[in-house]
Amino acid sequence: MDVARLAAVDAAQAARLLSELREARLAGRRGRIAPRPVIEQSWGRTLRSGVDPDHDFGAGPLSPDEVRRRRERSPLRDVLPVLREGLLSVADAAQHIMVVADADGRVLWREGSSPVLRKADGLGFAPGADWREDVVGTNGVGTPAVVRRPVQVFAAEHFARSLTSWTCSGAPITDPRDGTLLGVVDVSGPLETMHPATLALVDSVAKLAEARLRELHLDALERLRAVAAPMLARLGGRAVAVDAGGWTAAVVGMPYPRRLMLPTSLSPGRHRLPALGLCSVEPLAGGWLLRAVDEPAPAEGGRLVLDLARPRRPSVTVGGDACSWSRELSPRHAELLYLLAVRRTGRSAAGLAEDVFGDASRTVTVRAEMSRIRRYLGPLLEHRPYRFREDAEVEVRLPADPLDLLPCSNAPAVAADRGPGPRS
Repeated sequence: MDVARLAAVDAAQAARLLSELREARLAGRRGRIAPRPVIEQSWGRTLRSGVDPDHDFGAGPLSPDEVRRRRERSPLRDVLPVLREGLLSVADAAQHIMVVADADGRVLWREGSSPVLRKADGLGFAPGADWREDVVGTNGVGTPAVVRRPVQVFAAEHFARSLTSWTCSGAPITDPRDGTLLGVVDVSGPLETMHPATLALVDSVAKLAEARLRELHLDALERLRAVAAPMLARLGGRAVAVDAGGWTAAVVGMPYPRRLMLPTSLSPGRHRLPALGLCSVEPLAGGWLLRAVDEPAPAEGGRLVLDLARPRRPSVTVGGDACSWSRELSPRHAELLYLLAVRRTGRSAAGLAEDVFGDASRTVTVRAEMSRIRRYLGPLLEHRPYRFREDAEVEVRLPADPLDLLPCSNAPAVAADRGPGPRS
């Protein structure tokens, strides 16, 4: 039975069916119908996290000062006009609210229908609240953040009993530069206001927000380039101007790198940076001027930590004698680095294509992604086959439960390493 189609025709009947299904699953029984795969997988993760469906959530709200601080730091503040224009009038007319949460699942902004806002207060759906899936259970904020795709959660598809009279449609917003999760935009309201087209609308507006973020980044790089280019023209040797995130604005004396990985805390002075070696660092308005110092770099394998213990936010940290830096990984890069870390003898492009896509012919896609990875891990990687250097120390931090390994991944090799159980 297609519960989503039924919900569009008779929301009350669909809610009753889902309530029966939810109660059966929580009691360890099979229901008359099967939950949608995305919901079934989310319920499995939630149960493994120990969330109690019948009691208050475990995490308290942030203080107003911390909410204000997170708003000021969040890149999503720059696309609030896009989100409001695309969603707020629709949400208000349909007795919904628009909610914007950060990558940690914390609600930062919440606007829309006044009566629905008051109902949301009673559910703890307020600024500063923690709506991660492993805290609240299946919901329209935390679940899209885990699976990295739009999700509509209707009625008793929610794990927490207090939310089963609610419907939520959420979509992740990612950084268009590198695919890292910035947050989630969600439209929520009472279940009788549910409409199947809401999810498509939310997803479309999330993509418009990502496009706007791309425009803002290019504008900022252009301003930095206008400042840095005349300076670089007067310099000898190798030099590059980058923004605070390491994205290149201008370069002289060397091939153009799209991005340079910077230490977690960069300061003026001399630093050894990945792919550039020893360099002099000088501040610029909106970024840094990096001037290479021609000195042979030490031949060292280095140490890499691939952290997959936080299912929603995989990251890599590289440390050496002179610098250390970290970056959050896109789902695809997390898959590839995991596969190389557990297969130290290496994999060909065809082998990785088979591991990731189940199709050995998709080598062009694999080579393109590995080329992007080599931009920030070049000294630690070799190719033909792709592998980590033998002298590189590689540590992989895995989640406590194997079923939580890269939950948004559909790669056959990753699914096999999860062992028996639901597949994402």
